This record gives sequence, structure tokens and C-alpha cells, in this order.
Amino acid sequence: MKILIVEDDRILAKNLQKVLLKDGFAVDTTHAKEDGLVETEVNEYDCIVLDINLPDGSGFDLLSELRRTENQTPIIIVTARGDVEDRIKGLNLGADDYVPKPIDSYELIARIRAVIRRNSQKSLPVISVNGLTLKPAEHIAVVNDQPLDLTAKEFAVLEYLAQHSGQAITRAMLMEHIWGSDFDTFSNVIDVYISNLRRKLEKHSQARLITTIRGKGYVLGKDEK
Repeated sequence: MKILIVEDDRILAKNLQKVLLKDGFAVDTTHAKEDGLVETEVNEYDCIVLDINLPDGSGFDLLSELRRTENQTPIIIVTARGDVEDRIKGLNLGADDYVPKPIDSYELIARIRAVIRRNSQKSLPVISVNGLTLKPAEHIAVVNDQPLDLTAKEFAVLEYLAQHSGQAITRAMLMEHIWGSDFDTFSNVIDVYISNLRRKLEKHSQARLITTIRGKGYVLGKDEK
């Protein structure tokens, strides 16, 4: 799952990014309203964590513009303002939740998962591919009725492949979606995760659910075994 943090406090944004990365999220950060708008135009996010006080305007303005353009990405307002009027304004503009500062990072993670879960139940609650079933909202993966014991990152990789089953997904696409924009292009981390996923999947399935297309990437759902 990929998160965008729009927060003018760079130290807070960096600390939140570290906590979210540790919990298995991919995270992009930006520190201004216009930069946040650009990020939402070129990337797809599962949730946006949005500060109200930004150097080039209000987070309310960004929220309003996103909803006006029918961007329905779940948005959590995070701000030092605790006034009821601000909470009401944010929710009326289309925010999904509201968290005051100082932030408890674990509460924020719980709220992020909650709004993503609510949103996923509206769109794609279950993904099924060749005996593999994923329930992203519940973080459950099952192959041939056997549950898989996956880490947060393994689940994220498998979910992304399943969402694009039958399509070749490049290493760069996986790195960008799972690890965010700050990644080492030459790292072999993707190969390690794919190898671990294959081992766990093939423990309960004779089919090679993840295949490698030389020069293109990885495909889930094409059995070449």
C-alpha cells in the first residue's frame, strides 16, 4: 500500500515516513500544497496524510481540489488545530478522518488501515487468481485453501502482482509502488522477495504462479511449470 504525506514539518514527515516504511507501506513525502497536487496527478495512492498549514496555501484547498476532480483517495487530515470547526470543515470537504497533533504514530497507522479498508470494501475486496485468493482489507492470502504466512512487504508485492494478473510488472514498477520513490534501482531486493513468494506459494501449489518474462518483469497467473 502506498501513502502520500503532505506535511510542511520536514522532521515530522521524515519520522512518519520511517514508521510507515517499517510497517510495510510505501511512502512518498512532500511539503507544499502544489507539490502534493502534482504527486497525486502522477501517482496512485491508497491514502493521503494531509497537514492543514502548508507554506503555499491550506491543506483544505488541496483537499477541496482533489475532491472536485473526483479523486476519491482516502484522506486523513493531520494538524495542530484541534478546533471542532476545523474538524467539521475537513470532514465536510471530503476528508475520511481527522488526527490532531501531537501524533501517536501507531494510532495513525491504525486509522490509515481503517480508511483503506473501508475504501477497499467499496471497490475490490477480494482478488482471485488461479487458486490464489487475496483479501487486502484483512491482509489474508490463501492458495488452494491453505493460508500463507507473509510479511507485510511480501503481501504488498503479491497484492500488486495480483492486481495486474496476466501483465508483466517490471522491477522498477514494484520498487516504485512498494518502496516509494526513494529506492536503489540496482538493488536485488525484488529478486529476494519474488524468490520467497515462489517458495511459499509452491509449497501449496504445483503451478508456478509467478513467472519471469526475460527483459520485461514478473507475471502472476501464467503457469509455465
